[in-house]
Formats: sequence, structure tokens, C-alpha cells
Amino acid sequence: MARAPQIKQEEACARLDATGVYYRELNQNVRELMASGCRDIVLDGVNGQRYIADGLMEAVKITINGVPGNDLGAFMDGPVLLVNDNAQDGVGNTMNSGKIVVKGHAGDVIGYGMRGGKIFVGGDVGFRVGIHMKSYREQVPVIVVGGRAGDFFGEYMAGGLMVLLGRGGADRPLVGDYLGTGMHGGTIYVHGEVAESQMGGEVRRFDLEDSDREFLRGILAEFSADLETDLADIEEDAFMKLRPFSHRPYGNMYCY
Repeated sequence: MARAPQIKQEEACARLDATGVYYRELNQNVRELMASGCRDIVLDGVNGQRYIADGLMEAVKITINGVPGNDLGAFMDGPVLLVNDNAQDGVGNTMNSGKIVVKGHAGDVIGYGMRGGKIFVGGDVGFRVGIHMKSYREQVPVIVVGGRAGDFFGEYMAGGLMVLLGRGGADRPLVGDYLGTGMHGGTIYVHGEVAESQMGGEVRRFDLEDSDREFLRGILAEFSADLETDLADIEEDAFMKLRPFSHRPYGNMYCY
């Protein structure tokens, strides 16, 4: 039988031992802590519990010690999540604002349908990261990956910004195939060279402009601070800038 969570109040924050706690009970406890006025919560012993911080719409910081399960921060609007380990699939699914920082690796479909906020992953990510990302006016979602990525990175992107640094893991390709397939908005920055055969037919390489350099300097400084990592090996001129050449890549495929 899953045991009840043990909560330790520490002034304006709380520390919760999630070891063996069922995910529904854990998430309910987080909401109860927030309702009591707590805005700085630490979760210890997390081991695969799903849906942490899903749908939260308040300015709260949640530090996660352990590996959270699928859909961490789904539909999130405002919180800051810090994961001091790896994360599973679906991080930031359809999130609207806030920030998720994963110090280790993360799985597939990170940032699915993401509409705003930032996701920073220190290590590698899986497949279909950034799929269906979109932006609207001042809402511009950002994903930065410190390691390497699998196939379909930036698939069907309609907006937003993605940065792939490709650090470490020399035995793994920088990025998989179908990069930017179906992309019709947004920008992907890749630190290194990618063969044209790996790219989707909808994207082209463009030269960096002053606005791109300004964005990269700012976001990499923020990434470096949040991940506590030195990015001295990242050269600005080594970035490839990929954008779609059409906003309607499938416009001629249908009859009316």
C-alpha cells in the first residue's frame, strides 16, 4: 500500500517526502500546500510520479529531487520547476507560461503544443521535441537543450524558438533525422553542422542576424545560470539558423 506523504513545514516553504506516495495524493498535497500560502516547495524521493504541477496557475517554485514521470508541468501557467535529475516524456505539454529546468536528460515530446514559457534541459532529449510549438503576439515559447536530440526535432513547429547545443555524447549524432519536418513557423538554432538530408523539406538554412545573436547571448546566459554550467565552448558563429521557407507548406496538397 502506498504510504501517506510526510510534510515538514519550514517557515514559508515546505519539504515533502514523496517516497512511495501515489501520484494523485502527491499532487493533491502540493495543491493543499499552495492553498495554505506556501510558494517554495521541495519534493524529495520523486520516482516516476506523473502530472506534477499540471494546470498550476500561480507563481510557485517547486524543486524536484528525483525523476518525475510523464507530463511534468502540463498546461502549466506561471510556476518555476527545478528538476535535479532526469525527467520522462511530455515535459511542458501545452504549457502556457513559467519555466521548467531539468538538470539531467529528458524523454520524448518535450514541449508538445507549448504556447509560452521556457524549458531548459541540461542533457539529451528524445524524439519529437517541440512538436506543434506555437506563439501568439508576446507569447513566444523557448526550448534550450544542452545535449543531443533524436528524430523529428521541431516537427510541425508553428512558432517559438528552439536551441540545440549538442554538448557531450560524441557517440550520438547531434540530432536525428526529419529536423523541422512540417515546420511552418518559428526558428531552430543548432550549434554545429547538420546534413541537408537530415532536414525536413520545409526548412532552409538562413544567416544569423543581429537579433539572432542578441537572443542567443541572452538565452544562453540564462541557461548557464540556471543549469550552473560553463558554456565557454559554445561559439556564436557555429550556430545554424533554420526556418521554414513557407508558412503554408501543404497549401497545394488539397483540393476545394
